[in-house]
Amino acid sequence: MAVTEPAPAVPAEPHAPPTPTAAPNEAGETPGIPQEGARREETGEGGGGGEGSGGVAGARSAPSGRTVRGTGYESILRRQSLRESAARTYARSLPIVPVRARGLTIEGADGRRYLDCLSGAGTLALGHNHPVVLEAIKKVLDSGAPLHVLDLATPVKDAFTSELFATLPGELADDARVQFCGPAGTDAVEAALKLVRTATGRDGLLAFTGAYHGMTAGALAASGGAPDVRVTRLPYPHAYRCPFGTGGERGAELSARWTESLLDDPKSGVATPAGMIVEAVQGEGGVIPAPDDWMRRMRRITADRAIPLVVDEVQTGVGRTGAFWAVEHSGVVPDVMVLSKAIGGSLPLAVVVYRSSLDAWEPGAHAGTFRGNQLAMAAGTATLAYVRENKLAERAGTLGARILGQLQGLAAAHPCVGDVRGRGLMIGIELVDPDAAGPEDTAPPAAPALALAVQQECLARGLIVELGGRHSAVVRLLPPLTLTDEQATAVLDRFADALAAAEWARVPRPSPSRRAPAPVPAPGPSH
Repeated sequence: MAVTEPAPAVPAEPHAPPTPTAAPNEAGETPGIPQEGARREETGEGGGGGEGSGGVAGARSAPSGRTVRGTGYESILRRQSLRESAARTYARSLPIVPVRARGLTIEGADGRRYLDCLSGAGTLALGHNHPVVLEAIKKVLDSGAPLHVLDLATPVKDAFTSELFATLPGELADDARVQFCGPAGTDAVEAALKLVRTATGRDGLLAFTGAYHGMTAGALAASGGAPDVRVTRLPYPHAYRCPFGTGGERGAELSARWTESLLDDPKSGVATPAGMIVEAVQGEGGVIPAPDDWMRRMRRITADRAIPLVVDEVQTGVGRTGAFWAVEHSGVVPDVMVLSKAIGGSLPLAVVVYRSSLDAWEPGAHAGTFRGNQLAMAAGTATLAYVRENKLAERAGTLGARILGQLQGLAAAHPCVGDVRGRGLMIGIELVDPDAAGPEDTAPPAAPALALAVQQECLARGLIVELGGRHSAVVRLLPPLTLTDEQATAVLDRFADALAAAEWARVPRPSPSRRAPAPVPAPGPSH
């Protein structure tokens, strides 16, 4: 659904929060603003203060044993809070009940419309309910083909595999095997780690600080923050928060030297590992692109020591970063690629693609009941082909660079924006507290509370964004690759309004009932 360019914001009065701006859609409605006649809470219990009213905390709980009735969206949210696990995540910061969606736009059960820049955490390369995806799914349903086939060969699976191989780096595609896994990316990571351990006969693993590879035991062990004696963590290059305090090319060079020293020093305590797993752009780690030269260096380091290189493309794949696969920016051809999210065209699908020389599996070495998701394969084939044929990766690179430039211009007027970074339509804005920076800090401290406030202000303006990074202080934008110029303008305008409103809310102001205190001498530099 195209979104027209928003009208200019109304100038805010002194000491008043900025007025939200929004763009009317084709129907003349304003996304993110309740429409007249929108469905209201139907329980008759009154509203306000709960999850369904837009708050993150304070949801009302029913007494033990009481049945919460009602069909309104607030009732649905209350039932979710009563019935679902405390492990739920997105539902806490995004208290909405989607009922319809198309492209960038989601409509909630409360009648509000939202621009979705989360896209299923990068799953929806073509946005919600793209016609080519729906047609592919309907075609399978109407054909009478079986929907569940374990790992048997089918025409649908063969078409998916052929389209997938057509998109891979040529050197890998010419000598590749594909392992269909359980439907989540974390299972594909597990399969990749088992594969390289089986093929090499070694056990250890090299991973990187800030990494995220999934939530199952092996995948989590390779992610940042989860200790495992079998996983050696290496410093990931980070220009803004460089672990060596240098940043730039020098920081990446020191990261590479540390890796070489660790592997070649007989007294380092690190035996030759089974593999190295890396993200070409760290997503959950804070949207941190790996420098291309550094990626090439990691390829040389691993190749010279016969260490399989595993690249996790679960979130970066299918055009997200401006290349079909993020690793292609550097020209690196890995030994193993882990793929999920967008390859299923919005439905669950995960695979591992690897060089045939690593194919040391015994039958059933990595099995799973749901390896043959026919609907996901059909939707995935349609998505891969559409992205390839319509050059959406190139479009993501061009539009993403423009968005980054505009956000960097916005950062110049907002000291709380510490860094703007990303690649293609995978963008992160790190929020900081510039007043809390010490003389030894190379970058101001992260500001997670401000980031959360910005996320909530975005939601109030009909914009869905996610948070990430080490301290959840990075606002992440993952719009669909079908994003139009007009929609990009609407997203940026709403984000700018939300940022200004969150900043305004943090500025201390004197109580209107009291006289302002006398000025206090400025503190010294040690304050």
